[in-house]
Amino acid sequence: MNAPFAKMNGIGNQITVLDMREAETRLDATSARAIAADPRTAFDQLMVIEPPKTAGTDAFMTIFNTDGSLSGACGNGTRCVALVLMRETGRQTFKLETSAGLLDVVARDAETITVDMGEPRFGWAEIPLSVPFEDTTTIDLSFGPVDAPILSRPAVANIGNPHAIYWVDDVATIDLGRIGPILERDPMFPDRANISIAEVTSDHSITLRVWERGAGLTLACGTAACATAVSAARLGKTGRTVDVRLPGGVLNIEWRADNHILMTGAAEFEHEGVIVLGDEVRIEVAPDTVARRA
Repeated sequence: MNAPFAKMNGIGNQITVLDMREAETRLDATSARAIAADPRTAFDQLMVIEPPKTAGTDAFMTIFNTDGSLSGACGNGTRCVALVLMRETGRQTFKLETSAGLLDVVARDAETITVDMGEPRFGWAEIPLSVPFEDTTTIDLSFGPVDAPILSRPAVANIGNPHAIYWVDDVATIDLGRIGPILERDPMFPDRANISIAEVTSDHSITLRVWERGAGLTLACGTAACATAVSAARLGKTGRTVDVRLPGGVLNIEWRADNHILMTGAAEFEHEGVIVLGDEVRIEVAPDTVARRA
C-alpha cells in the first residue's frame, strides 16, 4: 500500500504528515517507529490524516510520538496538516478531529495559521495526576536535593496531553535533557507528562523549553506553549495573550474570555514522497520537492 507523505516542521517541531484517507488499513505503532527511524521521515510527531469520523469535519488525525506512543493533540502538527489541506483544496478554514476533540483551524498563509486548541483542563483527575490536588496552579513535585531542589512547585494542565510547567529564572541553566525523562515518568503522572521549563520575560512574553513525552527534547511544542500560557495567566505572571519563544521560533497564544486557547504560528514543507507500507516500510522521496515551501 502506498501513502503520500509530507515532511514538514512547525517552527522546528519535526512533523511528518501521512495521508491515509484512501488506505484500507490503519497505521500501527511498529510502522510508526519504522517511519521515525528513517532520517527522511524522522519526526517528533507523525500526523496521520484519516477519513472524518464526525459529520461536518474535514479529517480525523491520529498522532504518533517518536516512540510509537499515541498523543491526543499536537498544535504544531495540526498547523502542518492545515497547510497540506489548504494547498489541496484552496480553502483557509478547516475542522479537524483527534482523540482529544475537535479543532477549528484558519490558515491565512504558511506563516499565519491559527488553531483553536479548545479549553484547558485543570482538574487533577483530568490531567491526570495520581495524587489529588485541589489547586493545580502549583503542585508538590520537586527535582533535586530536598533542601535545595533544582525544580519545584510546577503548574499542571491538560491541553489534549498532560503538562507540567516549572518556572525558572533562566532556562539555559537547566539540563532538561537529563531531568526531562525522569520527570516524564514520575509516578505522579500515570499517563506520563510533557515537562516544560518556563522563564517569564515580561507580562506578554515567555521563553520555553520542552521535553515531550515519547519524543524527548524538541525545538517546539504547541500544546506545551498553550499549557504554559494559561498557567502563567492563572498565576498572574502574564496577561492572557503572550508570545511564547521556543528554540524553533515564536508562537502567539491567546486565552480568550470564552476559555478557548488560540495558537498562531507558521508551518513549512521540507520534502514529499510516498511511504510504501507492507511487511517492511519503504520511503520514496520526490527529489523536486526538497526544501520547497507551500
